[in-house]
Amino acid sequence: MNKIIALLLAAGLSAQAYAADSYTIDPRHTFPVFEVNHLGFSTQRGRFNRVSGRITLDAAAAKGSVEVTIDAASIDMGLDEWDKHMRSEDFFHVEKYPAMTFRSYGMEFRDGKPVAAEGVLTLLGVAKPVRLAIANFHCGIHPLNRKELCGADVSARIRRSDFGMTKYLPAVGDEIRILIPVEAYKD
Repeated sequence: MNKIIALLLAAGLSAQAYAADSYTIDPRHTFPVFEVNHLGFSTQRGRFNRVSGRITLDAAAAKGSVEVTIDAASIDMGLDEWDKHMRSEDFFHVEKYPAMTFRSYGMEFRDGKPVAAEGVLTLLGVAKPVRLAIANFHCGIHPLNRKELCGADVSARIRRSDFGMTKYLPAVGDEIRILIPVEAYKD
């Protein structure tokens, strides 16, 4: 009898494990962008051109996870010299810290759709909790390749000083606004 109960429990747990759908981030349509105040005169923007990651979603159970890795050396400010400076020890110190990561430990759902992800952002070797807001979440069939795709607009605000990036404070702003268009194909 105990063996039958154990088998039923194992089968139930296996079904739950497979209830979540898994997605791989499309690096051609996922570009983390950041904004920072520059000397009080303007808002400067940069982006990262190489990103990878996985997302799992179980809308029925209101659960999911996010794991994202950003190649810090892929920073793109629009000018080669500026990119080189941003890669230096003054900012992203890519030689020592080649990647930034975000790993969620919880997601918030509303009406069957994710609206936020709580997790840990690791930047310059410092790990801090960060909440990502998720807007415009939509899944469907891509009209060209006919594959299932989900997309959203993700945003957050962080203080760069919390991660040890203090060069040129306060002239270059401390608050960083992060905007990430994300698209991910179902595995």
